[in-house]
Amino acid sequence: MLQTIALFGEAEKGAFKTPHVFNRLPQLFDHLGNPPMESDGLCFAVQAILYQREVIYFRVEEEGFSKNDYAHGLKALENKTKKVHALCLPGVGDPGILALTAAVCHIHNSILITNQKDLYDFLTSMPT
Repeated sequence: MLQTIALFGEAEKGAFKTPHVFNRLPQLFDHLGNPPMESDGLCFAVQAILYQREVIYFRVEEEGFSKNDYAHGLKALENKTKKVHALCLPGVGDPGILALTAAVCHIHNSILITNQKDLYDFLTSMPT
């Protein structure tokens, strides 16, 4: 059984507010196209597929800032019909979006994949 990673990111094409499921690189490129400049979502998706993970990709308008796109995707992930082993939201340091993400992680008993820059943004945005 493949482990599943839910990813949020920008893409050249593909529907918004729709979970796109991939487990092969050709599928990913056929449905989402090339990554826009300064975008990390598709790069993480490629890595996940190369590590033989299934990817549920939610296309967002702008990584880190499209709160409605993130909220809609996270709401869809609250359904436990498919186990999500990890979530990855590159570019997100917003405490509100991450609070919604934490709730989904709790439902699935999954982890949040982040990078150093996003963790720093989150930690420095917290009230002191």
